[in-house]
Amino acid sequence: MVTFQTNIIDFHMHAFPDKIAQRTIATLQEISQTTPVTDGTIEQTILQLKRCHITAGVIMPIATKPAQQTNINNWAAQIQQQYSDLYCFGSVHPDAPNAIEELYRIKELHLKGVKLHPDYQHFNISEPRLFPIYETISKLGLPVLFHTGKDPVSPNHIHAPAVETAKVCDRFPDMTIIAAHLGGLMDYDQAEQHLVGKNLYLDTSMAKYCSPEQLKRIILNHGANHILFATDCPWGNGLEDISRLKALNLSKSDLDAIFYQNALQLLG
Repeated sequence: MVTFQTNIIDFHMHAFPDKIAQRTIATLQEISQTTPVTDGTIEQTILQLKRCHITAGVIMPIATKPAQQTNINNWAAQIQQQYSDLYCFGSVHPDAPNAIEELYRIKELHLKGVKLHPDYQHFNISEPRLFPIYETISKLGLPVLFHTGKDPVSPNHIHAPAVETAKVCDRFPDMTIIAAHLGGLMDYDQAEQHLVGKNLYLDTSMAKYCSPEQLKRIILNHGANHILFATDCPWGNGLEDISRLKALNLSKSDLDAIFYQNALQLLG
């Protein structure tokens, strides 16, 4: 008999406005050489949640150009208001002259946090030019989710290596940091060395590239109360990701924390 977790929140998903979803997914599929599980639309994203018996999802938009951030955040706010099972982060671009002002607007729009992607936004995570953005995020009490580790869009340069993410964590202790992909996509040894035990959250998206033994070790040593279940949908399959975590034989309290309790706390 198949049993399902009662409550699950997927803390790292991607979707796009209908008019650009198809071409965006096609471009990303070519870059990543990964077959998506949705077409990138909100409609299929919600269907994927239902297929995987996931209660709610958190959409992570990325402003890949300075001119995009206002429209992206308006769209995110609209989606969050329209769908009861979706929450949304906002995004700012570090090169936008009004990035700081837009962070205040993200707060006013009641978006749940800020997504920054060092690879697609062309910055290194510990660059001083990002510090005013980090200071404002801290001041506003907004969680920030960073892509960390490797990324196929820039295979020869890691923009957020674990050692530099740790420096940001130390310099901005009041900023609630979520390091996606266990703190370093396909760079898990460095994540274990520099991030495990730090005051930040790790999400489990793309954990299929991490061995079960290392995944369990990271969770137990970091503490389940700072781990967030995530799939990176449409690039991860929720059913597989849920099964992967359950196969680790963690305690029920640890699984409950990972699957939804930590997310609820961050989402308010």
